[in-house]
Amino acid sequence: MTDALVKYLTQKIPRHHLQKLAHFGLRLISPFYRGNRFEDPISGITYRKLLPYGRIISRKNALAPDTLSLERHRLLWLFLKKKTNLFTAKLKFLHVAPEFCYLKIFRNAKNLQYVTGDLNSPWADVKMDVHKIPFENNTFDVVMANHLLEHVENDIKVMAEFFRILKPGGWAIFMVPIDMTKETTFEDSSIKDPKEREKLFWQSDHIRLYGLDFPKRAASVGFSVTVEKFAETLSEEEIIRYAVNKDEIIYYCTKS
Repeated sequence: MTDALVKYLTQKIPRHHLQKLAHFGLRLISPFYRGNRFEDPISGITYRKLLPYGRIISRKNALAPDTLSLERHRLLWLFLKKKTNLFTAKLKFLHVAPEFCYLKIFRNAKNLQYVTGDLNSPWADVKMDVHKIPFENNTFDVVMANHLLEHVENDIKVMAEFFRILKPGGWAIFMVPIDMTKETTFEDSSIKDPKEREKLFWQSDHIRLYGLDFPKRAASVGFSVTVEKFAETLSEEEIIRYAVNKDEIIYYCTKS
């Protein structure tokens, strides 16, 4: 019954609204999902199963009920812990379109000067249009913006803004939906019909679907781009344990 309700809600309610509603409700049912098969590495809580999630096709064991993390969030967490200095260095960090699953930990991290920003998010410290970010050049050591660029009017301009506000030597993390069978990105903001957008862009509020040229798009504004297939470094047991997508890509972008 709970799985069916969650499946229905995730297909009908935008994620940033769903997160506000779900946080309290899912924490109440979380004890009934506890066990030892899966582990959310963000919280360390273990479960016998996770909740389903997916707007077009529902994925089993996708959503952790305590942090509301999805597969990509758990994979990125492991990457940040193992491959970056985010938890050890003194850093000024801008988190755009902040994911709920990370908020408490990042806000409590004594090494981080942590700022969240978004136009609509209830968790944004700064309300901002990412096409014109209200910070000076060379302000941040780290910028993170995941599953944002497919929504914005001009993704190149937005990435240029991220590049502008990064300090030399700083780094950015981008994750985007990508069609690995397509060489080039397909975009068309004139398409307004939600069903047509879902068909072409995989979600009704997307205006582009990235292809294999995403690194070139990021590099066009000045970034040095590393395509991180971090999941390939995990064992099959870890893939299952943390319930992550082994094909997910993390784009690690630096400013020289």
